[in-house]
Amino acid sequence: MKTYDDLAGDGGSNIVGQVQALGEKLRSRLDRIKHKIALMSGKGGVGKSSLTANVAACLVDRGHTVGILDADLNGPSICHLLGLTHTQKLVIDENGVQPGTGAHGIKLMSMDMLLSSPDSPIMWTDEPEANATWVSTMESTALRELIADTQWGDLDFLLIDMPPGSDRIDNIRGLIPELAGVVEITIPSPLSQHIVTKSITKNNKMKVPIIGLVENMAGYTCPHCDKEGPLFEGEDVHELAMKKNIPYLGKIPFDPRIGQRTDSGSLYYMEHKGSVTGKAIGSVVDQILKAI
Repeated sequence: MKTYDDLAGDGGSNIVGQVQALGEKLRSRLDRIKHKIALMSGKGGVGKSSLTANVAACLVDRGHTVGILDADLNGPSICHLLGLTHTQKLVIDENGVQPGTGAHGIKLMSMDMLLSSPDSPIMWTDEPEANATWVSTMESTALRELIADTQWGDLDFLLIDMPPGSDRIDNIRGLIPELAGVVEITIPSPLSQHIVTKSITKNNKMKVPIIGLVENMAGYTCPHCDKEGPLFEGEDVHELAMKKNIPYLGKIPFDPRIGQRTDSGSLYYMEHKGSVTGKAIGSVVDQILKAI
């Protein structure tokens, strides 16, 4: 397969120049962001997006400027978690797109912001026979444009909420080679650990830095008395981290309030930082900050 560098001519389309200009724009955006961190899991349903939102809130509480890129193009949820509604219109000027501003001033860009209504699905093509390679190419292009066209400004952290599947890190690593690392997230269940192990193995083979492993939904806490109880049965996640030779960042018990916006529009961490789960989120953030 030939690359753009192999083309002898472009028929007057200046395609090579366009690609170079897009690369320069992408680079100019990313150079103003100190740390880029991907939060991922090979498996869906482990509370990754809720954790991403509350890690962002904790970082803001520590005095950092934070943005979130919702890289889950087909199942975006960060807008909902951060209280960004479709009534807030995107502002576009000659410099690009202004990111949305969610709870606690967290900057946000998501495919959800481009849809006409909250229940609109993502349709990459109307052709039922479109193959997976073509759809994957469109997804990769959309992700590149979401990053490059957004005026992130100066940020301490850009958190990337990854979609399920270990293969999606390929696009992010290609777009952001200076990625500080990935935070792998699992729940205690054997199935989740089995799948996240594959994600860890792939990242190691690709030499993607792994900041560490978080055990989410490690039991539950009662929102009234803060007592903890069991939630999922499974092997010790700490042992998995030791087996794969990666840091264990800690365990976060499930609190039923964590996926809900409060009456004030705040995220869970800001309202309940003194709870068992809130303290656990803070401890994980401490470990991430030490690692980078």
